[in-house]
Amino acid sequence: MFRRALAALLVAAATVSAAGCAGTDSSDSRPDADADLMLDFTPNAVHAGIYLALQRGYDDAEGVHLDVHPPGESTDGIKALLSGQEDFALVDIHDLALADAKGKDIVGVMALVQTPLAAVLAADGASVKRPSDLEGRKVGVTGLPSDDAVLDSIVKGDGGDPGKVRKVTIGFNAVQALLSGKVAGATAFWNAEGVALKHQRPAAREFKVDDYGAPSYPELVLATTRETLETDAPVVRATIRALRRGYESAINDPDSAVSALTDEEPTLNRTLTSEQLDAVSPSFMAGADFFGQLQPAVLAKWATWEQRFGIVKKKPDVAAMFDTQVARSGLKSDPDA
Repeated sequence: MFRRALAALLVAAATVSAAGCAGTDSSDSRPDADADLMLDFTPNAVHAGIYLALQRGYDDAEGVHLDVHPPGESTDGIKALLSGQEDFALVDIHDLALADAKGKDIVGVMALVQTPLAAVLAADGASVKRPSDLEGRKVGVTGLPSDDAVLDSIVKGDGGDPGKVRKVTIGFNAVQALLSGKVAGATAFWNAEGVALKHQRPAAREFKVDDYGAPSYPELVLATTRETLETDAPVVRATIRALRRGYESAINDPDSAVSALTDEEPTLNRTLTSEQLDAVSPSFMAGADFFGQLQPAVLAKWATWEQRFGIVKKKPDVAAMFDTQVARSGLKSDPDA
């Protein structure tokens, strides 16, 4: 885990002052427990708030000592939670829906972003000016079920025929496949691959799924098992408080957030990481009253879209899949304060 010498010297002071900090509830217990958190992907700008929370010791101050790491090649967050390997995992909301459809009792407890991050990218902005221009051309997909839904929704939302798009499985190599001309378009996250592509091809285009018929929804969600939520609620609540403090600080001080991330992952390009954080930052709070909010009305619209475009056959049960109240941990509106 990312352990910080400077933060260790500040933990005692941070703990004493935590009760006076915005977003922290002094009446809530601080469990003084260890917890493992798996990222959804290799560290990138969307995770900057997590690494800033670690660097500043917010986790220790809130009573949970987080061990944060990326997924392994053969491991994903859902499997890691079910096996007990991880206490928490960042998961794509579509993966959460698929897990629920299979009867897996995984619960979303906090939103990392409030908008979809999924998009279709095109490197040649001159020949692909709109999604319907992809008819008859090769478009790369990772192979995940949600990719087909995203691509179909975007092309259909532009009045095109998704059936005329030639899908090619390229894995998670969208930027490389686009730059090499292997595909005319590719599904990807606009906040990461999209920024990286435009860094090399300024004229590249991105077509966001919520600009073409999809509702807004929180793409990345902090999840845990229902058993953990029920038996270790103080740890869940402490983790939510710590991450909220990290992201609130990242929003207010993005340079420090980039430094925290690149200090831990020195292979990251600082300039590109800063551009990616600038791009995704508005999504941290878009339409939300507080960081991490899970909004039942938003989730209900997402569930309808999720079924309509075939990611799952049965409409997701939002009430069962999410605990929208625990996300309020530490706030004045916290029902368990």
